[in-house]
Formats: sequence, C-alpha cells, structure tokens
Amino acid sequence: MKHLYATSGLVILLDQLTKLWVTAKIPLYGGVEVISGFFNLVHVRNTGGAFSILAGTPSVWRQLFFAVVTLGVVFLLLMVYRKVAARDYWSKTAYALIIGGALGNLMDRIRLGAVVDFLDVHWKGYHWPAFNVADAAITTGAVMLIIALLRGK
Repeated sequence: MKHLYATSGLVILLDQLTKLWVTAKIPLYGGVEVISGFFNLVHVRNTGGAFSILAGTPSVWRQLFFAVVTLGVVFLLLMVYRKVAARDYWSKTAYALIIGGALGNLMDRIRLGAVVDFLDVHWKGYHWPAFNVADAAITTGAVMLIIALLRGK
C-alpha cells in the first residue's frame, strides 16, 4: 500500500499545487502562450465531467453525482488494487495514477464547485479541451491498464 499512497499522493500534490499556481497567476479565462501554435497555459473551470459532460445540470445534483461516482470508482479501484500481484508495479502504478487523479479533481469539485483546467494543446486548427495534472494521470493510468491487459497481466 506504500506504493499506492506515494504515487496517488504525489499526483494529488502536483495537481493541487499546479492548480493553485494557475489560479494565482492567470486570471479566469486568461492565458499565456508557451509554444506558439501548439501549447498554452490557460485558466478555465469545468463544472462538468470529461469533455464538460453534465456541465448544464443544476449544481447540487451535478456535485452530488460526481462525488458519489468518484468515491464509488475509487473504492472499486482500491479493491482491485489489493488483488494485484505484489510485484506487478506497472498495474499498481496505473491504478494509483487513476485514483490520485480522481481524488485531485474531486478536491476541486468540493472546494470550488468546478475543476480547474489549464493545459491547452492545439495544432493546425485542432484544439484539445483544456486539462490538468489529474486528467493526465487518469489518462496515463488508463493507457497503462490497457497495455497490461494486452500483455496478459
């Protein structure tokens, strides 16, 4: 469980510190160009889920829904994590990244009623929705799990 606590804790810490920095340095809906034509730092708030799902739903129901779903998923992932072989650090890391990311975004929802997003990637007219460290951890963990499944672990 040390691996879980260390990895998830690091994700939560990096996620929250970067979000605090963004909210202190970049005005809401403002941005800073980092790599012209490719990458910006922005300050946006996502009241919905991935890709702003449920963003238009009344706040109380949306917040309750996301809190219950997040805690339910984290609980299920913890149960699965406990069954992963002790030496399977790849899968353990994947679960820990997802758990840390989910809890990082949940902290925003509880504290702010929305998730702070700030990483803005775009290229030749294609624009990916802004995301954050927690989202990157969740995505990385999910890809790692898919790779583990394909490898037969």
